Amino acid sequence: MYANVHAAGHANNSMFAEEDSVHRFNPTFVPCRLREEFLSHGIELNTPDVNQGLDVLFDLFFEGQEFIEDGIPKYLIALENPHINRLNEDRDYCKRFSRVFAWDRRLQELPNVKPIMVPNQLRFKSFQTFSERDIFSCLINANKAFREPLPNDLYLERIKTVRWYERHAPMHFELYGLGWQKPAPAFTLGGRLVRAITSARTKLFGYKPFPSYRGEVPDKAAVMRRSKFAYCYENTIGPDNYITEKIFDSFLSGCVPVYWGAENVLEHIPSECFIDRREFKDTSEVHRFLLSVTPEQYSHYQAAIASYLKSEQAERFSVERFAERISEGVVLDLGKMPLFRSEQ
Repeated sequence: MYANVHAAGHANNSMFAEEDSVHRFNPTFVPCRLREEFLSHGIELNTPDVNQGLDVLFDLFFEGQEFIEDGIPKYLIALENPHINRLNEDRDYCKRFSRVFAWDRRLQELPNVKPIMVPNQLRFKSFQTFSERDIFSCLINANKAFREPLPNDLYLERIKTVRWYERHAPMHFELYGLGWQKPAPAFTLGGRLVRAITSARTKLFGYKPFPSYRGEVPDKAAVMRRSKFAYCYENTIGPDNYITEKIFDSFLSGCVPVYWGAENVLEHIPSECFIDRREFKDTSEVHRFLLSVTPEQYSHYQAAIASYLKSEQAERFSVERFAERISEGVVLDLGKMPLFRSEQ
């Protein structure tokens, strides 16, 4: 049996390749694991071009996107922040699906919504100790911005953190990720002009908009394993349950995260595992606290992280749990269909 999987920009099953050809350095373990799980039920997920001419059992959408009603059951996996993909929080849109898999607590009163969490590969090796880490703190993110001002914008807070370190403690911070060789994105005419001028200075004279920038990093763990602390800020403050790979990337390398994002993070992750940015007035206060952390205290953080990653509480965020919940939810629905029962 065959099913279509829709993901923006992907064709010819590219989302199941070893490397994502659409989004640089984006891991493909999530769709690959999901495909394996559906295959265990006798269902092969392919991009629509691969399934052309075949009888398709259902359509599975990664993130909200427009579609045409054609009588084929539709399923949605809504992982992206709704400030970035507005359809992911649109109730009328979500009601068009047989089932929606979403972390967003605000949607979970809808009868067709099944809760999931953003998935991670919860595999880790022994951690480097405090003294074995030569980078004091880091931030690994793409250089992005929202088009419209938001009161809970953490893209701006990332930049504020970067600028504070560049001015006050440059030897204690390193910046990595896509796009920092350019100024922050701008969407007004004046902002675009400034960005264009700054980009020209970079190309002609080697000017660095962000002096702390060390380059792109295909493997975050290569930096995290060397870092004592990592600033892990989500795109926005809230909504509840929006806990992405950022804090887990840090955990899996034994790097202590400074986290800011989901307001209910303590429902899912013990406070002993991370430094809660909400407890500090600004980056200056955070930095003073980080400087005060002793090797003994650091080892306590690492022990709490290791214990958490082995717990049932962390299992909610595993890619295995994610794939099982989605495949079982879809198969349960399809089991009500005569054609599917006969195939089984």
